[in-house]
Amino acid sequence: MDVLVVGSGGREHALVWALAASPLVSRLYCAPGNGGIADDATCVPIAATDIDGIVRFCRDNRISFVVVGPEQPLTDGLVDRLEAAGIPAFGPSAAAARLESSKAFTKDLCVRHGIPTARHAAFTDAEAAKRYIAGQPLPVVVKADGLAAGKGVVIAETQAEAMEAMDAMMSGQFGPAGERVVIEECLIGEEASVFALTDGKAILPLAGAQDHKRVGEGDTGPNTGGMGAYSPAPVVTEALLSDVCARILRPTVDALSAAGTPYKGVLYAGIMVTARGPFLLEYNVRFGDPECQVLMPRLKSDLLPALMATRDGVLDSLDLRWHDDSALTVVMAARGYPGAYDTGSVIRNLDAAAAVEGVTIFHAGTERRDGEIHATGGRVLNVTARGRDLAEARARAYRAVDLIEWPQGFCRRDIAWRAERPRQGVA
Repeated sequence: MDVLVVGSGGREHALVWALAASPLVSRLYCAPGNGGIADDATCVPIAATDIDGIVRFCRDNRISFVVVGPEQPLTDGLVDRLEAAGIPAFGPSAAAARLESSKAFTKDLCVRHGIPTARHAAFTDAEAAKRYIAGQPLPVVVKADGLAAGKGVVIAETQAEAMEAMDAMMSGQFGPAGERVVIEECLIGEEASVFALTDGKAILPLAGAQDHKRVGEGDTGPNTGGMGAYSPAPVVTEALLSDVCARILRPTVDALSAAGTPYKGVLYAGIMVTARGPFLLEYNVRFGDPECQVLMPRLKSDLLPALMATRDGVLDSLDLRWHDDSALTVVMAARGYPGAYDTGSVIRNLDAAAAVEGVTIFHAGTERRDGEIHATGGRVLNVTARGRDLAEARARAYRAVDLIEWPQGFCRRDIAWRAERPRQGVA
């Protein structure tokens, strides 16, 4: 089969890496890809949001199956367009992708179907939002309603901070995503990522994972797209996973099917594990980034049949096997991220880092130019390692990090600290 992966980040590199190992894949493409993906697939210069270009490429090259990585093309209806053209694709329709593209939509669905989530209210009027904030206990969470690349969430410790975040969102910091804001209570507990494949009927949970959204060590500083992740996550027990599937995932899948917009793809639930049980923070409609970079190395089964079964509606006939060991990824980012940062710096000694036992380096924001790897984004590399346990995986990952020569980059040095001290603080 000839397969196309859409996207250019670390998540897409992990998906390409897993698919490249499938004996079912004849030719593997990625649009647009990056400097590291080019080692595992043929990169084609088509933007992930260029729906017409992607459909045309698939027709011209007789692509058998498309795997859509990022949320924006899913929201824009890429899967709908591909399917209408007779090209099978993995990912939800635009209508089902509203679970991520509108936090207010998801919150309303939760209220209607009794899905546990934080108390909230949505606003398009700034003055009404400010009056609501003034009456809320602190801390309070302020979210841009739409897609904001994982950065449209502020946990405000003071009313002034909440007002400032709300003003920034509504004044255009995140474009149309901030035209409506969601204000919600701040849940206390430990955050975890729960992933499941679903074909609109069956639900197949994946291995548990946990990421680090804050830029600073000890989970401090502003939210980012993710500074590291690990799997398995001790907080995601079998009992918790069963509870999440029954009380959160199942009613969501059933509600969308009943509404005539069945969800097919990977459903990513951000969960806060509280003393009252798991609560849904938000949904994402694609694999997490950087969680995908620890799930793919642990997956023992062939990824492609699982994605095809999800699209074809026969997921109930499939099972997945996982390696018993652990995986951990460290995100190396450009200095200044998630604020302003420079691009174009050269990254060296990647081959030596990748030679560390158990290590795979997934590229997130790079390009290959004049025989060298240059940084092109904020999150640039995902240094991933497997080990017998999290301690060994972490030691291997940081050994590789220390071999990489990139003065313009930085990383957190405490990935997986919550696995050592579980159930503390707010993620």
